[in-house]
Amino acid sequence: MINQEHLFRTKIEVPRWDKPMSVSDHVVFLGSCFAQYMGERFQSYGLHALCNPLGVLYNPESIRLQVRAALHMKQMDLPLFRHEDEWRCWWAGTQIYGCSEQDCRNAVEGALQMLRLSILSADCLFVTLGTNVCYQLKASGLVVANCHKAPGKLFSEEWMSLLDCIKSLMALVDDVHEQNPDLKIVFTISPFRYAKYGYHGNQLAKSTLMLAVEEVRKNYPDSVCYFPAYEIMMDELRDYRFYTEDMLHPSGVAVDYIWDCLVKTAMSDTMQEYLQEYAPIRSGYNHTPNQPDSAGYKMFRDSLEEKARMLKKKYNFD
Repeated sequence: MINQEHLFRTKIEVPRWDKPMSVSDHVVFLGSCFAQYMGERFQSYGLHALCNPLGVLYNPESIRLQVRAALHMKQMDLPLFRHEDEWRCWWAGTQIYGCSEQDCRNAVEGALQMLRLSILSADCLFVTLGTNVCYQLKASGLVVANCHKAPGKLFSEEWMSLLDCIKSLMALVDDVHEQNPDLKIVFTISPFRYAKYGYHGNQLAKSTLMLAVEEVRKNYPDSVCYFPAYEIMMDELRDYRFYTEDMLHPSGVAVDYIWDCLVKTAMSDTMQEYLQEYAPIRSGYNHTPNQPDSAGYKMFRDSLEEKARMLKKKYNFD
């Protein structure tokens, strides 16, 4: 008799962590929109998590530059520029800006300081890589995190080689371990499909990133690991019904499934129990009221906050 489980999908076996995460752990998420999904999921359960404080990042060099700027802020000049009556930074996303150069500088430095303090106190850093394609300013060769809808003639599109990716990622690991030697670094490859570069180009980019991460993991076997989010999407969820309407982004169902895989393999039994108990509170926070300013809804929110406070007390974290 044919085993239906094996007939219709390939099961990705993800080893359970030897030292799984605990409820009180501090976690930092950096990288592509998939890192955003996972980081926001951590936050929605009331866990200690910082997620892309300067915006989403896609390639290894942009992530390295942003982390280095955070950890060595006093030694680096921020690449600020003026665009359409606003001041912005090439190392930040579009949500970071200022009406004056000083306002922008304050916003960027505040976000970098938040990232620095979070890395210093973090137990785990998740880095999600999307592509090896980066954009450089022609005038200076600087790799930018975001093009800010500036004229395309200002940039050159570059495909980082395997060696370039390895160098950037190893420099990233060295930088954070210099400041936080006990930090566990988890690399993932985003399951988002970058149609802009063509589907063959997308696969080449993902393959390059996988090879780079594997080389880094071999060099830091005790502190660097890999979570196969991309493989789970490509093999276990090999169907367009697990994508959004654009057929590029993972659907909510897919994100939920990958989240469940992460919970089962990376989190302690106690942490999993906490998530189950927090789930009704999370649902309550996600509820959209008909009258958000009403006294009844205020009482409802106060009740949720009290339940969350008591649950955190039960699990000994605040």
